[in-house]
Amino acid sequence: MKNIIAFYIAIILPFLVLIAKSAPPNWFVILLLIYAIPYRTLIDGSRLAGKKLIKWNEIWKLLIPGWGRKYRKDLYFKR
Repeated sequence: MKNIIAFYIAIILPFLVLIAKSAPPNWFVILLLIYAIPYRTLIDGSRLAGKKLIKWNEIWKLLIPGWGRKYRKDLYFKR
């Protein structure tokens, strides 16, 4: 995912749907965790892999707290 606009749409749109959806609090928490952990890891990892900053098989390392900090500028601000 090299296009930064598509990247931001892929991040924001599911979150807005999650907020707009009126679901019981238990489901909201479950869906929020699914969004935060596996979905964002895959979206961020696919962008970094598309930019050739990490290999596709190293995406799982983004689950480790603090691992993605060194890619933050490349991930969110650089085209």
